[in-house]
Amino acid sequence: MTSTQPPLPVRSARTARARFPWRDFTMRFSSTPRGARLARRLAGERLDAWGIPYGSDAHDAVTLTVAELSSNAVRHGHVSGRDFRLRLCAEGTAVRVEVTDTRGERLPSPAETVPTDQDGGRGLLLVTALADRWGWYPCADGPGKTVWAVLDVFPCPTQQVSGQ
Repeated sequence: MTSTQPPLPVRSARTARARFPWRDFTMRFSSTPRGARLARRLAGERLDAWGIPYGSDAHDAVTLTVAELSSNAVRHGHVSGRDFRLRLCAEGTAVRVEVTDTRGERLPSPAETVPTDQDGGRGLLLVTALADRWGWYPCADGPGKTVWAVLDVFPCPTQQVSGQ
């Protein structure tokens, strides 16, 4: 007996990277150093899926920004039993990073100078250097705050590269 159905496609061990029609990612993480590391790693994977490849300057800048804001949420925004939330979204030629914690009374303020005798205190200086703009706003639906940063990472299609 012969079959009139077409044969099933053979799947290779290596599949093509999925293309998502949306550019938005939100996830909650435990307010621990492990949660901050996981947020950075998942952000890196998401950026790669969006076409910002590992090892590129844009990928490194966004993942470092995620790492610093997540670390700050764990260190300064930790409330026992509460998670922090990471949101990434592509906006035109930029990626917006938002990290929300539940501690609204500890507001971010960048240091004016680099601390020389401390182990920490440089996170928001890095964010200031990497991001095109950043800020914070209080949570509307409960206690806490959201710290956000916008990084222009996609080349503008209307710009011409000089010398070409």
